[in-house]
Amino acid sequence: MERDVLTTLNRERAARRAAILVSDFENGISTLYREADTREGALGAALSSAFDSGKSGMVEIDGQKLFFNVHLPSARLVIIGAVHISQALAPMARIAGFDVEIVDPRSAFATPERFPDTVVTAEWPDKVLTERPLDAFTALVAVTHDPKIDDGPIEAALRAGAFYVGALGSRKTHSKRVDRLRASGLSDGEIARIRAPIGLSIGAASPAEIAVAVLAEVIQSLRSRGREQAERAA
Repeated sequence: MERDVLTTLNRERAARRAAILVSDFENGISTLYREADTREGALGAALSSAFDSGKSGMVEIDGQKLFFNVHLPSARLVIIGAVHISQALAPMARIAGFDVEIVDPRSAFATPERFPDTVVTAEWPDKVLTERPLDAFTALVAVTHDPKIDDGPIEAALRAGAFYVGALGSRKTHSKRVDRLRASGLSDGEIARIRAPIGLSIGAASPAEIAVAVLAEVIQSLRSRGREQAERAA
């Protein structure tokens, strides 16, 4: 691999941006494709599919044998609110391969005893997210029902292009949330990316069932890389 290709790949990985190193079996030439690059034709379709799946492997295009080495940042799940849904969601998300963090300024809720084996921070989200910013490979789930806690992270996630932004609450609650976010300067298109009501529609009732619905929706968004949100905003 040429030095400049390796340097660029390392830079993309350090910045938590997706990239695919494509190696030609016949001539040994390696080419790096970033997720933000324009993709066209059969190669473009194959790259898009690999970015969605995250799987490396051999691909044959027009008789040319290529190896796709896919580099995706580890997916993060930031949960705002140390509530009962979070207690079910956190361990399930870890099993699914997410790096999980729970943030809640209410120290009586955000305790290691309630969330064993999970990073839990009893701080205001604005402070935490300044230190550990959200990005395109982060899902944000806001479940406190408290606008003072939830609104800031939701706005930050939308501005950062997080691949999933979900918020708990009724349609009436969400309507008021939309008004507040508009007042903060977000566009209707940006606000339309919020999943509310949160989670896939499976008739979930208990906190554990809601957690299942939320995690399924998060995984769906991760694998589609936000295309559903873009369609909703169109």
